[in-house]
Amino acid sequence: MADDKIPVGILGATGAVGQRFVQLLARHPWFEIAALAASERSAGQRYADACKWVIPGDPPPAVGDTVVQPLTPNLPAKLVFSALPSDVAREVEPQFARAGYAVCTNAAPHRAVDDVPLLIPEVNADHLSLIAAQRAVWPGLIVASPNCTITGVALPLKPLDVAFDVRKVFLTSMQAISGAGYPGVASLDILDNVIPYIPGEEEKFAQELGKLLGRVVDGRGVPADIVLSAHANRVPVFDGHTVSLSVGFARPASVADVSAVLRDFRGDEIARGLPSAPEHPLITRSEPDRPQPRRDRDAAGGMAISVGRIRPCPLLDIRMTTVSHNTLRGAASGAILNAELLVATGHVMRK
Repeated sequence: MADDKIPVGILGATGAVGQRFVQLLARHPWFEIAALAASERSAGQRYADACKWVIPGDPPPAVGDTVVQPLTPNLPAKLVFSALPSDVAREVEPQFARAGYAVCTNAAPHRAVDDVPLLIPEVNADHLSLIAAQRAVWPGLIVASPNCTITGVALPLKPLDVAFDVRKVFLTSMQAISGAGYPGVASLDILDNVIPYIPGEEEKFAQELGKLLGRVVDGRGVPADIVLSAHANRVPVFDGHTVSLSVGFARPASVADVSAVLRDFRGDEIARGLPSAPEHPLITRSEPDRPQPRRDRDAAGGMAISVGRIRPCPLLDIRMTTVSHNTLRGAASGAILNAELLVATGHVMRK
């Protein structure tokens, strides 16, 4: 273990998102993998034996002989990344927070909890102030990453909300199959097909967008007053969520105005320069047929949201299309960026 790196653990390390954490953290400049944890089925085995590697590339050689630990808060780390299934995360993550760990979760159960920051560092780093209420309950903390689709919506809407006051949003998502986890959607259901229903997604979009673009007042979160109508669809694309958006503003905004605001956005100052933060969180495209998931999901190492087809909307004000990498910015890489923000703000100490 390097003296200058922070020891971290991964909960749910054998699943697809857990594997992304392993892959990304194996070469991280601030963090070093100190423990891998998973269900009783995997605990006690070598990681190479317990894990069926399903993401592109090979497992980092250094982790193959690591013995998988049970999901109990006695890991040699101060920070843990959770890629647990929702039913497990609901019980396990508070156990780690009660034991003093900082938990950066990619799971859904705690996203709606009032004192848990739902975090995109460029959008709402100030929501870390909600952690103060957690500290009254336990010595650790939990911060949550948003739904992978709404990440690609909230990032471009943040600067537009500041500039023009977003009031209404109509969106249609075209979500990649990897967003369903492994083994995902049966081939006989998704090939040559579009599935116009993803359980719970549309409800999550409205709740999470309001929380992300809301404010913290007197230590409590106040959701943004935005009306959202959403259609969630699963499409036969492996990685990369595409969203078509129509947006209504309280203040006038031309296509040129919107394009300039998106192009100039850099996010909260404290998030700039973090190891996983892209220089340009938003990339605006002028081509009439971009962005596309196959061509744009890997922008800035999968951490930038590509925005294009910015044009007038006859129903609201402006319409546009976004593409985001759902398993990187929308999952593991986004949670790692959250952890970097915790370090930068002193919520996780280097020593």
